[in-house]
Amino acid sequence: MTNFKLGILGGGQLGKMLALAAGNWDLPIWSMDTSSSFPAAPFSTKFIEGDFKNYDDVYNFGKQVDILTIEIEHVNTDALLQLEKEGVKVHPSPTKLNIIKDKGLQKQFYVEQNLPTSEFTLYAGAEEMRAAVKEGTLKLPFVQKSRGGGYDGKGVAVIKNEQDLAEKLLPVPSMVEPLVDIDKELAVVVARNENGEVRAFPTVEMEFNQVANLVEYLICPANISQKIEEQALEIAMKTIAAYDICGLLAVELFLTKSGEILINEVAPRPHNSGHHTIDSCYTSQFQQHLRAVMNWPLGETKMKTPSVMVNLLGADGYTGEAYYEGLSEVMALSGVNLHLYGKTLTKPYRKMGHATILGEDTVQAKIVAKEVQKRLIIKTV
Repeated sequence: MTNFKLGILGGGQLGKMLALAAGNWDLPIWSMDTSSSFPAAPFSTKFIEGDFKNYDDVYNFGKQVDILTIEIEHVNTDALLQLEKEGVKVHPSPTKLNIIKDKGLQKQFYVEQNLPTSEFTLYAGAEEMRAAVKEGTLKLPFVQKSRGGGYDGKGVAVIKNEQDLAEKLLPVPSMVEPLVDIDKELAVVVARNENGEVRAFPTVEMEFNQVANLVEYLICPANISQKIEEQALEIAMKTIAAYDICGLLAVELFLTKSGEILINEVAPRPHNSGHHTIDSCYTSQFQQHLRAVMNWPLGETKMKTPSVMVNLLGADGYTGEAYYEGLSEVMALSGVNLHLYGKTLTKPYRKMGHATILGEDTVQAKIVAKEVQKRLIIKTV
């Protein structure tokens, strides 16, 4: 491993947790992001300051490593395509990354591949959507997603009435879909290596913070039937095979009230919906991503114990240097595994860490998760 270099575009918490997992195997990690103050920097073998959206920065970084992967999808794929032409292994494939980065192309891909997803329409901008509503070709309520750049609830608008139509529409090219009659939101993290080996983690259930529109609780195992579990795993494995990519793919799903499973969207990297695996599964999602991009045998994905993960968010009303009030109290709670990302600055609803609570069942684990959420307040100094 001495002269080998695995490059990661992005230096946030996902990069940090990838670097921590790589440390067990003495696998050298080179990371690139705009500031050495970011979470991954202290845990990387080498950290280079650069912009992963800039062609030259990505190209020059990629020429120094043996395999290049990502912890965020919004990277310069033109540089990745050139690196691939010059013999650098890039996972996931930049051509497929271009599809995934665009919510409209993603949806079209599922239709082409006969994968289940909701109906959708593409619009150039807000005025075109308002005109479509006026003409009757677009019905309220609907969900608008910007075709590029969205993450953690950003780039999404739920339009329920005329007031929302006037005030909430995003002025960008968008993918629009009907408001699905959702029973549960599910996710499956699946991995694939160059040999074609595929393994999926157990399905998880996601509960969202309605204000921030991001995951609040993650429950594993999901409270679903064995039939739904099998269908969800099958859809996830078919999806990663259709994309023909190596590494992780987080497949977010809607379970409708009529029992139908629809693909919402995917992320070709470690994902919030797999954080619990660090503590509750035989293999963590971060180990699995490394195994997949290195073309090593994939790890066992079985669950060791039920778990509930809670995202630790910056408290509303506080922006500045982070202070963790109640940390000692939370650390004393049984079954709590804390993961703080090392972000210097907090702001309302920013992901500052997560806690995974292990227990005999998810009911008891969720009670403790709520205690963690109540006691640990992330505010300013």
